[in-house]
Amino acid sequence: MQATFSSVDLVEAYLGRIDEVNLKGPALHAVIELNPSALMQARALDMERRTKGKRGPLHGIPILLKDNIATIASEVSSGSIVPEDAGVVKKLRKAGAIILGKTNLSEWSQARGNLQHGWSGRGGFTTGAYYPNSDPCGSSSGSGVAASIGLATVTLGTETDGTYERSDLPSKSDSHFDTPRLGWTHDTICRGWAIVLSAIAGPDPNDNYTSAQPLPVPDYSLALKKDSLRGKRIAILRRTFLPENSTMKIDPYVFQIFDEAVRLIESLGAMTVQANMSAIDEILISKDKATVVTIDMKIGLNDYLASLTENPSGVRNVADLIKFNEDHPELEMPQGQEDQSGLILCEATSGPNSTYFTALARYKDIAATRSIDAVLKEFKADAILMPGLGTTTASAMAGYPIVTGFYPDNTTTGHFPGEVNRSFYPAPGIPIGLSFLGTAFSEFELIEFAYAYEQATGTRLKRKAYKDAIPVTQLSDIL
Repeated sequence: MQATFSSVDLVEAYLGRIDEVNLKGPALHAVIELNPSALMQARALDMERRTKGKRGPLHGIPILLKDNIATIASEVSSGSIVPEDAGVVKKLRKAGAIILGKTNLSEWSQARGNLQHGWSGRGGFTTGAYYPNSDPCGSSSGSGVAASIGLATVTLGTETDGTYERSDLPSKSDSHFDTPRLGWTHDTICRGWAIVLSAIAGPDPNDNYTSAQPLPVPDYSLALKKDSLRGKRIAILRRTFLPENSTMKIDPYVFQIFDEAVRLIESLGAMTVQANMSAIDEILISKDKATVVTIDMKIGLNDYLASLTENPSGVRNVADLIKFNEDHPELEMPQGQEDQSGLILCEATSGPNSTYFTALARYKDIAATRSIDAVLKEFKADAILMPGLGTTTASAMAGYPIVTGFYPDNTTTGHFPGEVNRSFYPAPGIPIGLSFLGTAFSEFELIEFAYAYEQATGTRLKRKAYKDAIPVTQLSDIL
């Protein structure tokens, strides 16, 4: 007879697991804030399930959100209050999900300046769960770490360029979400993606970009087929978006693992073709992305800060933010985390103007039309496969989807160039990215391919976090 449990049981188990490793023990600092109403919401959803039935597969499921995803019932930042939930949060609540709390992030999604991955003034340093004091990589650090050790059923992050490419879990962009291998069950990552994406995809009235998505939103769970790679043509792209003279080199072991993955994909019935992307060099020297991102960031931050219904800090725009950080260095500029060059560049912009729209058009053309779409067309491919570090740039610029082994135990530890040496990358056991890239709105197909690969490898089940980072609380302890 299969044991049953309630949403209250699930929330209590996750709270126990968070308590063990977040600030105690290895002090991973993955979770920045917990929802004090989570248990109350779980009880209400349990009652609704008993009396009316469940709303869907996310009914009563605890979810952690990256701290830059707005929720009305949150401290947000030092007591500031937003006027409404983000669109994705509204959809999750409607589906019956429980917002368990917020995860740490690289401050302003790594856009403030050259700061340590996983550091924010509000949350401190997040470290990875696969090696002590390892770099969590990317801005959605807390979400990746929390998912990797089962601190919630689902964690959501956001993608700018590479936040999840080499973090603690594979993922899908541009709206990122992870489902962990739970401490008490062995589920699959892609199945969780499909369920969550089906709930959160679709137009958001507050986001004009989402109106381009074709309707109706597909049921992504229908993409979960083990034979999805059979008969498909996959373009193999070995060169990544790292400059030839980059100080961040890809370890040869990454290509060894990549070649093994290619052979496996071929054994699953896919046809592969060695490809090249002629526009890579142009992408690497282009300044258009920086132009668009800095102007977008200033407009977005100014609008967001001005919209806060309560704002004790008095920060209402980027200029105020820069000054606040300078006036409160003990909070926002500790040793090694002083850089604000990203914010300063944003503040110096004006727009949107003709420079912005010209850069936006060029940047979309080079990343979408002349890069990803060009490779898919030239090589008659259903998707592009790339290895490891430096694979997200074109997808991030184009706004296209991407779905993303572990380093061996004898890996020599290292550090990201230019960062204060507070954490390690690479290091033994840290995940290696494998990226499927596709054209606009090809999420369904990418989930198909990732699921087929996942089912054939079981990679996520082959590596555990280091011992101290594994919470011991199990659901069975609560029942």
